[in-house]
Amino acid sequence: MATDYEDIGYRIDTGIATITLDRPAVYNAFTKQTITELNDAINQFRGDDNAHVAVLTGAGDGFCAGADVSSMPDWKEKGKRAYGEFLRDVQSVVANLRGSSKPTIAAVEGPAIGAGCDFALACDLRLVGPDAVLREGFVKMGLIPGDGGAWLLPRLIGEAKAREYLLTGKGITSAAAVDLGLAVEESENALNAAYDLAEEMLDLPALAVRHTNNLINPEQSFEAYCEQAIDHQWDCVNDPEHEEAVAAFREKREPEFDRTYN
Repeated sequence: MATDYEDIGYRIDTGIATITLDRPAVYNAFTKQTITELNDAINQFRGDDNAHVAVLTGAGDGFCAGADVSSMPDWKEKGKRAYGEFLRDVQSVVANLRGSSKPTIAAVEGPAIGAGCDFALACDLRLVGPDAVLREGFVKMGLIPGDGGAWLLPRLIGEAKAREYLLTGKGITSAAAVDLGLAVEESENALNAAYDLAEEMLDLPALAVRHTNNLINPEQSFEAYCEQAIDHQWDCVNDPEHEEAVAAFREKREPEFDRTYN
């Protein structure tokens, strides 16, 4: 199943949604329309019962080079309110990715710059190609990471290392991303590696994957975690896929989950 957009691609194939930033001539730098379509596609994925995992990627040689400055208006002329509305739309991409209980995977080839870096950081997991670079380069342009980078990066690699990258604007290479634990692995084809990882999760009980994803919140207290875990575990105990997984374990066979994909 595919949905037609102008600036992005969206399709679902056997439970995996692929969201592709599709402006390769400008390394997938985004316009206001791109952001509108991207938010719509992410929310479509979140609400689609046929989609269990999403892969976010970019067309051509880049992931996303941030905002397409050639399409931006004179924000001083437009005023703070208009600028704030645009920035909130960009922030919504990060919020919608972070808010998905279904796993999201970024397949990063080439540059992921500024807000493009934040889109990759907002996904649950990242696969990087050999030429990938993630850069919060805002300070070099006299700006701050207004899309979420200074909130995301310290949570992913620790405050001290995050400050190094945020305050200098230097890029995180693919090798460094793996060393920092920011990326699962470096692969010659990050998109194929992302699909392999998505299929690995697709073979697991879907409710257990989503509820586990919901529980991963380093900011919540242990007490809050335990209360949420009781509710989530009870849901899983009553889930037919849990019953099938237990039966398969006892019978020493692979589980066969009753799923159909349109």
